[in-house]
Amino acid sequence: MQLYTHAACLAHSAGPGHPESPSRLQAILEALDADRFATLDRIEAPPATREQLARVHHAALIERVFDSAPQHGFARLDPDTAMNPDSLSAALRAAGAVCAAVDAQLDGRATRAFCAVRPPGHHATRDTAMGFCLFNNVAVGAAHALARGIERVAIVDFDVHHGNGTQDICWNEPRLLYASTHQWPLYPGTGAREERGHGNIVNAPLPPRSGPAEFRAAMERVVLPALHAFRPQLVMISAGFDAHRLDPLADLNLEAADYAWVTRELVDIAQKFASGRIVSSLEGGYSLSALRDSSTAHVAALME
Repeated sequence: MQLYTHAACLAHSAGPGHPESPSRLQAILEALDADRFATLDRIEAPPATREQLARVHHAALIERVFDSAPQHGFARLDPDTAMNPDSLSAALRAAGAVCAAVDAQLDGRATRAFCAVRPPGHHATRDTAMGFCLFNNVAVGAAHALARGIERVAIVDFDVHHGNGTQDICWNEPRLLYASTHQWPLYPGTGAREERGHGNIVNAPLPPRSGPAEFRAAMERVVLPALHAFRPQLVMISAGFDAHRLDPLADLNLEAADYAWVTRELVDIAQKFASGRIVSSLEGGYSLSALRDSSTAHVAALME
């Protein structure tokens, strides 16, 4: 199994006190240094190309992110989303990691990968950087897989916030399935069950204070049946760990064991339909202790 990351992803900062801080990734990488993860193939993430970005993002957004990169200090794209001098490189490496992981799997060099990268991506729409996200890393990787000839890619998003950007990008593309569990109501306000795209959007919103039973039921009754029906040739995961009970930005009550469980379920889907191929990429998660426990549970399940 492969682990993709890059030093630029540690250097990106949205400013002092911002919850999407370098310490998030540092906590994960330190936890993955444990002996039980010694067999991970650790790979430096390459930068995404403009061609890869342009498959899902409008030229105006790409140019805005490139042009907004400051020489010093911070440049704010919206009230929640900012860049420092390292942010452009980090964003390119984050999207590039997912594309490289897709290539490795399609070329037969690996069957599973975790991209420990930031900034996250699932709020970035075709034309807007928002919600801490500059480019939509998973969507860029999914479009790259389509460009390489894969016919059906499933994206499963268990971040506590709905991936409005990924939904936006998938909406008119029936070769992509987007399935999300998320707290409702909560930022960004999308993700109702009625939002269906062309039948390729599957939302399973969870009320505040939902816990393991509600989460697993949503997966078993809504998400997993949709995946079975879709028969994906590649499974991708927007791995946000902010539905954990310790997370300060939301109000769900998952445990690390729930992330291990859902990962095993998605591995099973990948084994049945996708020759075992799974690419997972970090999204949210803002309690450092919960991030350590949840991300290691997720990676350990991917390695089984």
